[in-house]
Amino acid sequence: MNKQPSLFIENSQTPAIQITCIYSENWAEIAKNLPESAQNQAKMAEFEAKNGAILSIIDSKGVVERVLFGLGAKDEFSKNQFVAAKLLQSLPEGVYAFEDNTPHLEQAVLALLMQSYKFERYKSKPSIQKLQFLAPKNVNLAAISAKFVAISRGRTLINTPANDLGTEELAAEVALVGKKFGAKVNVIKGGDFEQKFPLIHAVGKASTRPPLLVDLTWGNSKAVKITLVGKGVVFDTGGLDIKPPSAMLLMKKDMGGAATALALAEMIMAAGLNVNLRLLIPSAENAIAGNAFRPNDIYPSRKGLTVEIGDTDAEGRLILADALALADEDAPDYIFNFATLTGAARVAMGPEVVPFFTDNDQLAAQIYEAGVHVQDPLWRLPLWHGYESWLKGNLADLSSTGSKSGAGCITAAIFLKQFVEKAKNFVHFDVFGWNPSSSPARPEGGEILAARAVFEVISGLSKA
Repeated sequence: MNKQPSLFIENSQTPAIQITCIYSENWAEIAKNLPESAQNQAKMAEFEAKNGAILSIIDSKGVVERVLFGLGAKDEFSKNQFVAAKLLQSLPEGVYAFEDNTPHLEQAVLALLMQSYKFERYKSKPSIQKLQFLAPKNVNLAAISAKFVAISRGRTLINTPANDLGTEELAAEVALVGKKFGAKVNVIKGGDFEQKFPLIHAVGKASTRPPLLVDLTWGNSKAVKITLVGKGVVFDTGGLDIKPPSAMLLMKKDMGGAATALALAEMIMAAGLNVNLRLLIPSAENAIAGNAFRPNDIYPSRKGLTVEIGDTDAEGRLILADALALADEDAPDYIFNFATLTGAARVAMGPEVVPFFTDNDQLAAQIYEAGVHVQDPLWRLPLWHGYESWLKGNLADLSSTGSKSGAGCITAAIFLKQFVEKAKNFVHFDVFGWNPSSSPARPEGGEILAARAVFEVISGLSKA
């Protein structure tokens, strides 16, 4: 994990430049109380406190003495809570401080931290962070920073190319996080792995990197049992149904579900939530060799259901099936599953909105509302039971891809649901794990989506 520069400091030898955050509704009143020179500069710049507008007020010596930052209208801000990230992109070198009465200061701190992330492991000359901010006294900087550390770890895992991140390296990162919080971590591989997890083995057997499953446990064994499952395909060629080069280009990110689940687990442990946590990461490389699994091959699963392979490029649901079956065996209260699973989800939702699937209407509402609250957008799609018949196999219990086209992300979710019976609640998130372009607090590259929203939900469950 690449080390990030210190963005927030406790004190400064030089006076900090004050940042005044302003709603557009309040701008006229605030402007009246500014020094005359500042009022004149604002008039000349036609500053109106629009969302993301920045104006540096210069003193008589040509030095920045104050920064005015627009939040826009109050209802507009709720749609762009990470606008403060623009400060890091636009301000000149120096030390800055938010005023004590700054609205939404926690969001501003998280936005700046998320914007500061850089993946520079392979750069010979890493960039230097030239801006710093005084740590606000009226926010829990440690708690916010812990979320950022978890997000950064996940981003870095996704950004790391597959030549340096295989199944064992991914397992080692989980073990590192587990050690940090005193969790128990078991890496299952080799020996009778094929008998225990036949579908994970089938996907990964053509690679020189061993297929495996990581099992982390932590917390209060008597508390609500939360199990997180994350797809850890470290690279996906598509297998014998090989992807074209354009589709294979970003397949280092096919372990984005594992990175998301690990980031969420780290947030939970760092916050000390009163839960019985389990994290399961099935990991494999979908490679091509003479022993690769083939279309129409039939394999047993850990659950006992047999699966006929419809497409070797639909490998993620196979490794998750075995992991979900394991998760289901001790009947947890909640299973949250994360996977970069289908292109159909991206067609439906694009890269920024994560579709999720659950039969629990109340839980679905809580997840959606949490996503809105922390600006981690999620949208429910149906586990449409009418499509279950599409997954019936001709020669096996199930077809991995089904008999009909269309509704690809729904049928994938239904396939996964076949391996969950005892768990009281099951939620599947079809994440993208990548920012195709940069936006405030979301630099281009690997991204952790849905974790912050689900953390809010689990935080509530831990208090019930």
